[in-house]
Amino acid sequence: MRLLLLARHGQSALNVSGLVNGDPNRDLGLSQLGVEEARKLGRQIAGVAIDVSVTSEFPRAQQTARLALEGRDGIPWEMDAGLNDVRIGELEGRTLGDYRAWKRAHTRGDPFPGGESLDDSARRYADAYERLRDRDEETILCLCHEIPVRYLVNAAAGSDDLDGPLHDVANATPYVFDAAGLERGIRRMRELVGS
Repeated sequence: MRLLLLARHGQSALNVSGLVNGDPNRDLGLSQLGVEEARKLGRQIAGVAIDVSVTSEFPRAQQTARLALEGRDGIPWEMDAGLNDVRIGELEGRTLGDYRAWKRAHTRGDPFPGGESLDDSARRYADAYERLRDRDEETILCLCHEIPVRYLVNAAAGSDDLDGPLHDVANATPYVFDAAGLERGIRRMRELVGS
């Protein structure tokens, strides 16, 4: 791998409703604004040859990739469940406020009821990013979710906090990593949460 273009999906229908979703089977896809954002992403990366597109299993990520690559034939596309959003268990379908209140009352190592912990998700993301790093294709477009993008951007910058300084990740906005930057991010993520 030479270049990773990493982006969060476009605005989803559930984003508009203010509901959290960690189950790909309950994803409602993109909002109309999300569709426009995905097409804008396509214009932003139009000058870059893409060798493969890798997405999470969520329809909102897949739809964003399809729209961003519209008109480009022959680009292989794969899914990696390791890039899925955090598994939030019993908080599925609850409000963003409920999710944030639960997070404030718990540590990163506490699993969501019936789900996984944020530290476990970070380890899963590091594993997925290692799989991307080890691919033979030179340029990879990866569409996933706010948290895995946030974690990698902050880790690659050497932050002591996976949630900052970048916290609010814009929809369908590419973050660019070369092989060294991706490796640095993976290594820092593992340092912060343990292997």
